Amino acid sequence: MKRKLAFFILLGIFVNTGLYAQVSFGKAEKINSGWQFHLGDVPNAQAVGFDAAKWRTVNLPHDWSVEGTLNPGLAACTGWLPGGIGWYRKTIDIPQGKTGDRVYLYFEGVYNRSEVFVNGHSVGKRPNGYISFMYDATSYIEAGKPAVIAVRVDHSRSADSRWYTGSGIYRDVWLVTSDPVHIAQWGVFCRTKSADKGKAVLTVDTEVENGSDASINLTVVQQLFDANGKEVAAASKKISLPAKADGKVTSDMNVGKPLLWSVEKPNLYRLKTTIVQNGKTIDETETATGIRTFTFDPDKGFALNGKWMKLKGVCLHHDAGVLGSAVPREVWKRRLLTLQELGCNAVRMSHNPQAPDMYELCDELGLLVMDEGFDEWEFPKYKWLEAWTKGKPGLDGSYDFFEEWGERDLADMVRRNRKHVSIFAWSIGNEVDYPNDPYSHPALDSIRINQPQYGSYKPEQPKAERLGIIAKRLAAVVRKHDSSRPVTAGLASPAMSNLTGYPDALDIAGYNYAENRYGIDHKAYPKRVIYGSENGHSMSEWKAVRDNGHIFAQFLWTGVDYLGESKGWPSRGYYTALLDFGGFIKPRGYFRRALWSEKPVAYIGTYPAPDNKWALYMDAAPVWNYADGQNIRVVCYTNAAEAKLLLNGKETGATKKYDDNTGIIGWDIPYTAGTLEVVGMDAAGNKTCEYAIRTSGRSHTLTATADNSTVSADRGLAQITLNVVDENGVPVILSDDEVTCTIDGPARLLGLEASNNSDMGNYRDNVQRVFRGQLLAYIEATGEPGAITVKFTAPWLKPAELKLNSK
Repeated sequence: MKRKLAFFILLGIFVNTGLYAQVSFGKAEKINSGWQFHLGDVPNAQAVGFDAAKWRTVNLPHDWSVEGTLNPGLAACTGWLPGGIGWYRKTIDIPQGKTGDRVYLYFEGVYNRSEVFVNGHSVGKRPNGYISFMYDATSYIEAGKPAVIAVRVDHSRSADSRWYTGSGIYRDVWLVTSDPVHIAQWGVFCRTKSADKGKAVLTVDTEVENGSDASINLTVVQQLFDANGKEVAAASKKISLPAKADGKVTSDMNVGKPLLWSVEKPNLYRLKTTIVQNGKTIDETETATGIRTFTFDPDKGFALNGKWMKLKGVCLHHDAGVLGSAVPREVWKRRLLTLQELGCNAVRMSHNPQAPDMYELCDELGLLVMDEGFDEWEFPKYKWLEAWTKGKPGLDGSYDFFEEWGERDLADMVRRNRKHVSIFAWSIGNEVDYPNDPYSHPALDSIRINQPQYGSYKPEQPKAERLGIIAKRLAAVVRKHDSSRPVTAGLASPAMSNLTGYPDALDIAGYNYAENRYGIDHKAYPKRVIYGSENGHSMSEWKAVRDNGHIFAQFLWTGVDYLGESKGWPSRGYYTALLDFGGFIKPRGYFRRALWSEKPVAYIGTYPAPDNKWALYMDAAPVWNYADGQNIRVVCYTNAAEAKLLLNGKETGATKKYDDNTGIIGWDIPYTAGTLEVVGMDAAGNKTCEYAIRTSGRSHTLTATADNSTVSADRGLAQITLNVVDENGVPVILSDDEVTCTIDGPARLLGLEASNNSDMGNYRDNVQRVFRGQLLAYIEATGEPGAITVKFTAPWLKPAELKLNSK
C-alpha cells in the first residue's frame, strides 16, 4: 500500500504588528530609532556611564557591511564587503507600569554572535544571525526610569557564509511589557482538524506562563473573525496554574462555510486570543489565519485543498542589492508581486529563516513557502574567497555553535513561523550532503552526482553516515513543535544520501539539481515523495517536473539576484535569477513567464546571429538597434501555439509553431530600423498575445515613476523607477548615462540600484550610471510630514522630477 501524507492546517500571521510584535503576548513598542553605533570593538561599551556622544546615530534595521567599500581583497563569497565588530547603544524610557509587570527585549535578527546588555548587565548571547530571540530585562531595570541597552555584534569572521549575510541589527527591535501572567512567546498555534467547503474544525493551542508567586485560575477565550469583522466561531476553556508554572490549553472551533486559503485566493481570518482572570483581561493577541489542507502523495505529488498542482517556485536569499540585508517590507512586496506576474506560486527561504515581513507577505499574497533552518551542520562547508569554486576556500561558518544551539535554533524557527498559513514544509538543511564538502562515502567512487564534485571517496573526511543520525534528531525537534507539516531537506547528492538514512528521516525529499534521479529513485523508493528543491532554468529541467506526475515542484536558483557567491572580481554577486538586484524582470524572467503563466504571453529579444550555429538563448535583451543589414537572431518566449514576426507592419520570416523542446521560437532576419513585433496565436490562427520593441534614438529624456506618491512619515518608502528614453519616448536600452539624484523635503536617499553586476562602485551615494537604460531609487521618509521633491539629472538630458507626500 502506497504511503500517503495528508496535512490539514490553519496557521496565522499577526495583523497588528505594531501592537503585538512577533511574540504573541503583551504590549509591544518598536524601538528602532535613534541608536548610537560604532564600528570597531570598544572596551566597556556596555557600561551605563560610557560616553557614546561621538558615535554615529543610526535607525534600525541597520546593516553596516553594505555601507562599506567593495574591495577585491575581501571575500567573493560574501560579496567583497567587510564584516567586523560593531556596538549599538540606546537609552529607553521604561513605562511606569503596575507592580510586578515584566519587561522584555525582542530582536527579530542580529548578524551575528551578538550579546545584549541592559544597564551594564549581560542578559544573553545568540550566535545565530538569522534567529529571532527575546530576553527578560525585568531584573535589570526600574519602572519609570531610563535604561541603557547595549548590543555587541561580532561578525569578525566575515567570510562565514557562502553568500552575503550583512552585519548588525538588521531587523526590527521591540520593547515588550506584560503582566506576569501572559501568553507564552510564540504561544498561539492554530491548525485545521478537518476542512471542506461546508465546514472546518480548527484546533488552537495556547501556551500560558504564570510568572507570579500565586496559583491562578484563568479562562482562555478564542474568537475568529472574517475579513469583514464578523465573528464566525468562538471557544473558551479554563486552566489552573500553580505559581511560577506554565501550561497549555487546546480548544476546537467550528467554522461554517469556510473561505479556504489558496494561491489564487489567499483568504485570511483574524483570531483573537484573550486571557481572562476574575473577569478582567490580562493579556491578548491577534493572529491573522488561513484555513487550508494539503496532501502529499508519492505518485500524484501535491494537492492544495484537494486540488493537485505544481509548485512553480524560486529560491530567495535575504538581501536587496544596495540595501544589503536591512530590507524594508515594501521592497519585498514589490519583488514578490513581480514574481507572481511571472507565474511563481512558491518560494524557498534559502537557506535560513528570514524576516517576519516575508512570511506575512506570502500569507497575504498567496505564495507557498518552504522554510529552511541550516546550510551547514556540525562541520563547515567551503567558503570561496577568490571566486566561486576557485582557489583555496575558507572554513569559517556557523558549525562551531551547531551542537550547542542547533536544536534550539530550529525549534525557535518553527515556533516563530508555524502561525503562517503559507508555509508548507520545514527544511532541516540545504546540501549538507554535498560530496566531500564535508561528508564523504565510498559510493562516491562509482555514482554520478550532478554537482561540482570534489573528487572521489575521501576516507579522511567526515563519514556520510552521520547525516542520517543528525537528520533524525532534527526532524524530531520539528515534529515536537509542529506535526501538521512535513519535514524536508534539499539533498545535494541523493545517490549518496540514500545509503546513509538521511532521506528516511524526512517526510518529503527535496532533490537539488538531480533530475536524473527522479525516475530512478521513484522506482527504487516507491513510498518516497520527491520534488525539486533547487533547480536550473533550462526547459528540460522544467519538463522533468511538468511531465512527471510524481514530481510536484521545482525551485529555481534563484528568483532575485543576490550579493555574494561571486564568480570573481568584478562581480557583486550571483546573477542567474529571474529578477535583477533592483527587482526588474530579466529576459529569462520572461522566458519563465512563458512556461509558468496561465495567461497568454509573448516577449521578443535579439542578438547577432551566431555563425553556423542555431542557438536559442533565454537571455536575449529587448534591443532593436544594430547596423543596417546585419543578420540578427530574434527569439520569442511565448506560450502561444504559434507565432509570427512583423517588421514595420509587414510579416517577415515564416509563422512558426511552439517548440516544446526549447520553449523558444526563433528567426534570423536582416536588421532594418523601426518596430519589431511578435504576434502569438492559437491553433486556429487567432491572436492571443503580442509584444513589440522599437529602434531607439540617442538618450534624450529621463522619466521617473514611483510605486506610490504618498508614504508614511514614519520611514515609509517610495521606490522610483528611472528610465532613459529618446526624443520620441522610446526606451534607450543601451544607455549608461550617469544620473544624479537630489531630494528636497523630509526624506533621504537609501541608494540607487542600477543592477549592474560588474559595476563595483558606490551604490549608496546620489550618483549612479543607469544599466540597460534604467535604475531604481529608494527614497525613505525621515519622520516629518510634508512635500518631497525628488529630481534626477544627467548631462545633456532633460531632467525628471517627482512630487511625493509624507503623511
